[in-house]
Amino acid sequence: MTGTAEEREIRLDRMRYVKNTASSRLCYLAIIFDVLYFVKIYQSDVGSWYYRILVGGSIIYNLLFMLVTFLASEGVKNYKAGYSKVLYILGVLQACRIFILPVSAHSALVKVGGEQLQAMDDAKFVFVIICLALSAVCLIAAAEINRRKCAALAEHAGRTDEAKEAA
Repeated sequence: MTGTAEEREIRLDRMRYVKNTASSRLCYLAIIFDVLYFVKIYQSDVGSWYYRILVGGSIIYNLLFMLVTFLASEGVKNYKAGYSKVLYILGVLQACRIFILPVSAHSALVKVGGEQLQAMDDAKFVFVIICLALSAVCLIAAAEINRRKCAALAEHAGRTDEAKEAA
């Protein structure tokens, strides 16, 4: 942060009354990228490849992901430090998902009408990888921003309490 020490103290004191919208909006953006991934994956219908337990598990995970991410967005909005850990974990899980369904579908060949087709073509593969990667980046950035703001606010609150006790 730039500026004088007094400006920094004012900015920190103001954080007690202003929501952490940066982290919260990054969570919403992560959900949007996940929805784009979700829609692109599930609009595929190449043979019977997408009618598998892996896809069913992915649907359940997507629903849980969106619920937990929304909950975390509300938590980080109010500077709750514990939600940073949740967001870090969700970010890592989103990155790991790249190697599960998209890679499996991209490498799978399905016979449809006597012709061998990829379950997921290259363009769709790149799109879903980008969506999952951006979702992961948004979550990790939201977690880091929240962690830093929570630490700065806690340090400021400690100094403020010490000043009140000294007075």
